[in-house]
Amino acid sequence: MKKAIYILMVAMLVAACNSSNRIEQTSELKSEMKSVEIKRVTNTQLVYSANEWGKKIAQITEKSLQKELEKDSAKGKQLCGDLDQIPVVAALQKEYGVKIELLGASDLNNSKLDPKERELLGAYLYSAKNKANAGDNLQRLGDTLMVYNAPLAAESLVCKSCSDNPDQPFAVWRLLFNKKDIIRKLDAKQLKK
Repeated sequence: MKKAIYILMVAMLVAACNSSNRIEQTSELKSEMKSVEIKRVTNTQLVYSANEWGKKIAQITEKSLQKELEKDSAKGKQLCGDLDQIPVVAALQKEYGVKIELLGASDLNNSKLDPKERELLGAYLYSAKNKANAGDNLQRLGDTLMVYNAPLAAESLVCKSCSDNPDQPFAVWRLLFNKKDIIRKLDAKQLKK
């Protein structure tokens, strides 16, 4: 009888230690531990990371939206207004903890935007009307948020499809980062360099 109980206990122990499930949990645990690790992040590192991620995310988002527009141009305005419908964009927002939006000329009066953002949007619109090149921009909004803006080229399919005014194509990416999410995502080993 004791042998049967011991065999049963060993069998239960072996069944409980399912190696594939354990490995998955171990990698999840490692990533969770890495994200809550205490890190010293300088302002320069924070700005650099947000700027680099902003460039990368804006490029990937534009390519994804362009691909969707080429597939189904009838859904163009709907996709431009709700980027969450694009799986790649939804994944980027989840991965980086960023809110991705496409702004147009009508957003100059958007009260949800910070006054600094509306002012910058006005400057981007002025540059677009005068056919001048405008670069990307990263700025702080209070103590906890950073916003990355990147104007789209007037000739791009995304700009033409998503613009409020077809005569004057204008669109700007708006990526809203929370500092806490940036710090959580940063690798402590890379920061020491």
